[in-house]
Amino acid sequence: MKIAMLSPLSWRTPPRHYGPWENVVSLLTEQLVAMGVDVTLFATGDSLTRGKLAWVCERPYSEDPSIDAKVWECLHIAEVFRRADEFDLIHNQFDFLPLSYSGFTNTPIVTTIHGFSSPAILPVYKKYNERTHYVAISEADKSRELDYIATIHHGIDLTQFPYCEDVGDYLLFFGRIHPDKGVVNAIEVARRTGIRLVVAGIVQDEVYFHEQVEPHIDGSAVEYIGSVGPEKRQEILGGALAMLHLIHFDEPFGLSVVESMACGTPVIAFGRGSMPEIIRDGSTGFIVNDVDAAVQAVGRIDSLDRRVCRDEVEQRFTCQRMAHEYVGLYHKILEGRENYRPWGHYENLLESNDHKIKELIVNPGERLSLQKHRRRAEHWTVVSGEALVTVGEKEIPLRWGQSVDVPRGAVHRIMNPGEIPLVMVEVQIGDYFGEDDIVRLEDDYARCTP
Repeated sequence: MKIAMLSPLSWRTPPRHYGPWENVVSLLTEQLVAMGVDVTLFATGDSLTRGKLAWVCERPYSEDPSIDAKVWECLHIAEVFRRADEFDLIHNQFDFLPLSYSGFTNTPIVTTIHGFSSPAILPVYKKYNERTHYVAISEADKSRELDYIATIHHGIDLTQFPYCEDVGDYLLFFGRIHPDKGVVNAIEVARRTGIRLVVAGIVQDEVYFHEQVEPHIDGSAVEYIGSVGPEKRQEILGGALAMLHLIHFDEPFGLSVVESMACGTPVIAFGRGSMPEIIRDGSTGFIVNDVDAAVQAVGRIDSLDRRVCRDEVEQRFTCQRMAHEYVGLYHKILEGRENYRPWGHYENLLESNDHKIKELIVNPGERLSLQKHRRRAEHWTVVSGEALVTVGEKEIPLRWGQSVDVPRGAVHRIMNPGEIPLVMVEVQIGDYFGEDDIVRLEDDYARCTP
């Protein structure tokens, strides 16, 4: 199985500090590679992966102001679709823009919707509803106007978030500094409980930060430590008494909530979006309706067992579980395609009683079985790429425009020795064209005829 994984360009994959989408893409990609899946990651040129890295934009535009985001996003997405025939499936993790390219390929496309930035983008998703398979990251984030093939919760790498049994002495805000994330509410809860608040995250709204957050930062009651990278993240999360996630929008998922729970730190959150899906109220945290209830929840935080928080993540939110669910989804999509084969795929162009015409697309380095037919002869013509054809005892190299006849009963095989997909037109002549007329003598995929 060959997968093209399309990551955003805002941050490196995996991110150095902030970059939730890129983080999920990296976790999924690396786990798929560990499972033996052939993954090509389309990301920035400085990205890190054990798979194959493909890139046109050297650096992330959120780290380099000289990069025009729209220009390089277009080039980045176009590169994936230029190479679409090389892959069994394209996994789009780059929001709605790639959907507008989906009509240019027959390669199946899975689109993970990481949330809707605004209702204004929904028309794009609606237009391409039947051309791609949508995956929701939570039940709460589903749109009633779209069809979904699955809901797959994000997963994390537990080795990056060691369990911390000791109860911390501070409350934690961990996320973007933006009105949606409720930093000011977290500051108010800390003030009313008399417990120190540590604020960690990138400043996404400068005006909000300078006018409503910064005046409260004194290094004692409220401490701002900036964006925290992987090397310090687990220490900050694990050392907290509780994390405050008092959001003012419908959170599509909330990776920081799961990361906090993995370290053993319970979460107090407003019950918007996916929060009731992720947090078990009274067990791994508290779902509250307002600041008053959040203050009361802090007073009850000692009643929660930190080990239960860790166990919940181990059972429901690992990157291994996420990858296995996606692999199952990939197989479901590909097996549902009548023309999908391990070596590539084919399209039936025409069929009548005495002849049939097919287009074959053979992936680089792959080959069909060594086979013969009892009731039909074939004629092959190369449209693009190169082929190494076996007919009887002969091996015949073919390039663009060249063709070969395969008589009825002749042993034959097609191989693609090149680096791009091989496209051939196959004309069958006979009185029967069913799959059960294939007698496989040798096969790389264990499909030999008994």
